[in-house]
Amino acid sequence: MKTLNICSLLAVFFVALLVGCESTKKNETAVSTQPNILFIMTDDHAVRALSCYDGTINKTPNLDRIARDGVIFRNSFVSNSICGPSRAVMLTGKHSHINGQVDNKVTFDGTQQTFPKLLQKAGYQTALVGKWHLKSDPTGFDYWNVLPGQGQYYNPDFIEMGEKKRVEGYATTVTTDFALNWLDKRDQKKPFCLLLHHKAPHRTWQPDTSYLAEFANKSYPVPDNFFDKFEGRRAAAEQKLSIREGDMDLSYDLKIEAEEAKSRFPGYKHKVRMNEAQSAAWKKHYDPIIQDFIDNTPEGDDLDIYKFQRYMRDYLACIQSVDDNVGRVLDYLEENGLSDNTLVVYTSDQGFYTGEHGWFDKRFIYEQSLRTPLLMRMPKGYQRKGEVKELVQNIDYAATFLDMAGVAVPEDIQGVSLKPLLEGRKDVDLRDAIYYHYYEFPNEHMVKRHYGIRTDRYKLIHFYNDIDDWELYDLQTDPDEMNNIYNEASNATLIDELKVKLIALQETYQDTDQSTY
Repeated sequence: MKTLNICSLLAVFFVALLVGCESTKKNETAVSTQPNILFIMTDDHAVRALSCYDGTINKTPNLDRIARDGVIFRNSFVSNSICGPSRAVMLTGKHSHINGQVDNKVTFDGTQQTFPKLLQKAGYQTALVGKWHLKSDPTGFDYWNVLPGQGQYYNPDFIEMGEKKRVEGYATTVTTDFALNWLDKRDQKKPFCLLLHHKAPHRTWQPDTSYLAEFANKSYPVPDNFFDKFEGRRAAAEQKLSIREGDMDLSYDLKIEAEEAKSRFPGYKHKVRMNEAQSAAWKKHYDPIIQDFIDNTPEGDDLDIYKFQRYMRDYLACIQSVDDNVGRVLDYLEENGLSDNTLVVYTSDQGFYTGEHGWFDKRFIYEQSLRTPLLMRMPKGYQRKGEVKELVQNIDYAATFLDMAGVAVPEDIQGVSLKPLLEGRKDVDLRDAIYYHYYEFPNEHMVKRHYGIRTDRYKLIHFYNDIDDWELYDLQTDPDEMNNIYNEASNATLIDELKVKLIALQETYQDTDQSTY
């Protein structure tokens, strides 16, 4: 009897031991399979300049790979359409008035909570390469190597962990080289979070020499509202981001050096950082363009359309280099067995105007700059594929990355995790409106301060500070936002409803006193 009891006890002990070992193994597996996070971002990438979104003006096969194998967000928006503030929102998961980065003039407070810091604390190895544009030194990264300020396209300077160095090559390719080099040398025992942030396609749109000839003779359809007269839209009428009105500079932006004497940016030289080979290729391409302009100078509407075409060729050529280098990174993940356990995210810091309303640049709450591309290829195990139509915003990125990494999302983060959407859950109710607030006025482009909301159908905007104007658009009947219907009596009830929603979001996000900015 005693023998039986002893045997039973031993059996129980060994079963418990085996279960314990198995549990430990499961825990080890869970830790080791925390997803890697590759967060790729460009600067000023218009949604329609990705072929997975549009396909009418260019082809981006490598970006399309992310959409094909993952999800494409059709209603992805920013909270403040300008570079520094948008980047701060993504890092913190908080609106501009909370994180302090209301415009590009402010220096980012690097002591505050960011998602890289939280991932780092949770055991992730973190890195940032490329464009930073937040003035203060990056924090929360085991390794960082960033462009100073806006950076240069050719032979750019980089600041690597505080040490400034000049690097030979084209910025998009060089940034990717740094990213791949870091991936090779990283601690492979840890999951990684890599922020790969490109300068391109930011102004002044200097393509790699390999793409100059390819885009030389391409022509692009002029948007239907290119010659917009801005009736009933005072803020739009008083901006300074027009291709047509001289805000796009023939010399500075379009490389027509013969017009330098008339430039608002005298003395700017595109070839100043180029080596002999780069300069020769540049000269071979642009000299005939300059001479043709001298010999056949367009006027009036023809000049406006000429500027649009020149802009589009350079802008899209810059994007082509981005697509090539995204392909290099995707290939690296596949070749090194990392694809199945890596979240790949592609976005831009905001959208961009490609001739709509006759504009370039961003800043307005109007669709082209409010809407930003967002593609995600998830690690194995996530069910959602194809289109995501829910309203999402760049304040959501931090919460999403943390949640997918199994890290608790702090309560003070204002964004929401998109993980339930990516898991394919049907009970997800994120939001019925997004909130926007732009502060940087007066500035070079003279876009008025404004805030507003966008629902799935309507957009309500308040321009304030030096003016007091409201605008309302029905995006279903007026997707180009040409007809301000705020002053139509028939919309009084709708306006009241939208203002209630607007005030509720301002209270939720603690943005109740715009006079302080």
